Amino acid sequence: MSGSTEGDLTKTGMSLKHDREWDYELDRIVEAIEERNASKVGLQFPEGLKRRGPQVADDLREVAPDDVTFMLSGQPCYGACDLDTYLMRRTDVFVHFGHTPMKESDSIVYVPLFSNVDPFPIMEESLAELPDPEEDPDVGLVTTAQHMNRFEEMTDWLEARGYEVHTRRGDDRLTKEGQVLGCNYASADIPADRVLYVGGGKFHPVGLAMEHPEKTVVIADPVNNAVSIAEHDQFLKQRYASVHKAMDAEKWGVIFCTKIGQGRWETAQEIVENNENAYLITMDEVTPDRLRNFDMDAFVNTGCPRITTDDGPRFHKPMLTPGEYEAAIGERPLDQIEFDTFHDTW
Repeated sequence: MSGSTEGDLTKTGMSLKHDREWDYELDRIVEAIEERNASKVGLQFPEGLKRRGPQVADDLREVAPDDVTFMLSGQPCYGACDLDTYLMRRTDVFVHFGHTPMKESDSIVYVPLFSNVDPFPIMEESLAELPDPEEDPDVGLVTTAQHMNRFEEMTDWLEARGYEVHTRRGDDRLTKEGQVLGCNYASADIPADRVLYVGGGKFHPVGLAMEHPEKTVVIADPVNNAVSIAEHDQFLKQRYASVHKAMDAEKWGVIFCTKIGQGRWETAQEIVENNENAYLITMDEVTPDRLRNFDMDAFVNTGCPRITTDDGPRFHKPMLTPGEYEAAIGERPLDQIEFDTFHDTW
């Protein structure tokens, strides 16, 4: 594979103390600090990048005014829906790394961490999994925030090879054309049977395949230099098994997540109001250990749907999505359950 997986930061004009794999846009952060005459700056990183937090703080200290204090958020963070509101209220500048905004805010600096890896060699390999454009030219294209800076180039690249590329911006939860989130794949609602996902890992494309089982999702992973097809059958089997286990449940715990971008109050309230054996449980981080002491037969998670689909087997009692709950209590046929997604902002 040609191209470097290291972020090219030579054009930032800054002398960095530590090596970087991504462009943290330090110059833009310093500009915000100076504009707001900030003395306290909060830095929030997603889980996989928290270990880089001290290094970024080191480099910011080198170029920011001496009286600025940098604070690292230790709260779990899995997306732009997961802002550390406590730290945000106590800082003059709050920087959220790794995601694009779900809702624009003058008080937050979003640094999406664009990747400088070259996506085109692995896209070339992925053509073997796409139809011949002379027989079926329609293909969808989606990616994540880290590769949005190359999205237009990727579209042009496919079109130059004879494909009719279908893209769209999903809804208000999505910032860019063709962008997908772990909880929202509205950008894949396009007239194409095959969708090319360009990005690292299988978290996003497997979710896309679960929501759109009628489509073939081809993964072109430039980070791991691999091409594959997103498989979702095992996930569906797990979901059906959880629903079956919950069909005899009498006491239900209904989880309302207090994270700023994950609360579905009306959904949680409706379930509790219509089931006298349902109890509302509020929490910020939904984990097996936190629920173990509740004497419930099953749970309904109205927060992040990926907690249910990805971590469901780890919970000691069945953990269902709102749609799966309807199937468990007989209000919806089991074969009509769908992948749970978010389509609102806070």
